[in-house]
Amino acid sequence: MILNRRRLLKATAIGTAATVTSPFIIRDLHAQDIIKVAGIHDTSGGLDIYGKQMVATLDLAVNEINASGGVLGKKIALTNYDPQSNIQLYTQYATEAATKEKVAVVHGGITSASREAIRPLLKRFNTLYFYNTLYEGGVCDRNIFCTGSTPAQTVEKLVPYVQKKWGKKIYTIAADYNYGQITAKWVKKYAQDNGGEVVQTDFFPLDVTDFGPTIKKIQAAKPDLVMSALVGAAHISFYRQWAAAGMNKQIPLASTTFGNEIVITSPEEHNGYIVAFAYLEGIDTPANKKFVETVHGKYGIPHMTELATMTYHGMYLWANAVKKAGSIDRMKVIEALEGNASFDGPAGKTTIDPQTHHTVLDVYIGEAKDKKFTVVEKFSQQKPSDTSAVCDLKKNPNENKQYVIDVKT
Repeated sequence: MILNRRRLLKATAIGTAATVTSPFIIRDLHAQDIIKVAGIHDTSGGLDIYGKQMVATLDLAVNEINASGGVLGKKIALTNYDPQSNIQLYTQYATEAATKEKVAVVHGGITSASREAIRPLLKRFNTLYFYNTLYEGGVCDRNIFCTGSTPAQTVEKLVPYVQKKWGKKIYTIAADYNYGQITAKWVKKYAQDNGGEVVQTDFFPLDVTDFGPTIKKIQAAKPDLVMSALVGAAHISFYRQWAAAGMNKQIPLASTTFGNEIVITSPEEHNGYIVAFAYLEGIDTPANKKFVETVHGKYGIPHMTELATMTYHGMYLWANAVKKAGSIDRMKVIEALEGNASFDGPAGKTTIDPQTHHTVLDVYIGEAKDKKFTVVEKFSQQKPSDTSAVCDLKKNPNENKQYVIDVKT
């Protein structure tokens, strides 16, 4: 299923069904006058609460770039594919984008499983890939650029902040795939580094909706706080059941993933939650205020997350690198991105780290209140030190893997 960016608009709002159209066709431009790019994001299925926003900000960036003259004297033609939270469709659409459409770049993927399904394909087909989602770190591949934050940038700041605020004993609940499993290890490491402990860690498949037994276990363990690395629409059930049991009044909660969930849950359910991301709507800068006003007004999206905002940054990083390279040739663009490429946008300054193809970025700790996050602390220009410990594309440019980082606990 493919989304026509010209018909996106309000259809990207949370809870609104994705607009389904035929493939995007340029009728008013000759093929030589356009540069094709693709987005592969879930706008249906259990991950659509993230994907709809990412489609919207990708569309916004393309519209802005085209309005300012495009790149290399050409307009960008964006095709958005909806893989419906289905890994098989991810591989199908990545192959189509690379071989049939011959796009210059793909921006896509939400879960690490979706990224690892399409990353080898895009490398094989020599199609540049941007993954704009926060994740567990460790990807080392010269053909990919990861603009989202990693645990060494956010979790490393979040854990000591909430330990100081609430106490040293943590109970972790996490999604049962590599993001949740690895993030839980980082939570344990940072808890111990700061004189605390994780008393229990529970993992849940993405389709789990019954958290009653887990809530009873948490009550019995009596931690100082709960750390959540839950993912997706089904896991929102935890926050509702947690509040229904009255636990949100007894044990505070922090999260590495609670972002757009703030729109779906009520203030009574989420007030007081603490998070850390590379972007929060509450960032008080002119660039962010304009960005938020646009996505709220033009696209009808009630709240923006790191995933969506770094997708916006990612498109600009690619477009600016094309301009610098004077070409859409993959290797020329990669070399331009490796030359200290940066973009100042709504999330602050994002700079490509040439060693890892990850980003140096600002990190914000926020507190949830009445369907918004208030920024309570900022950490400027945090490096992806977890990934740089295992990946050096300057020395080993032919690396092509995701390292499972050895988290010492």
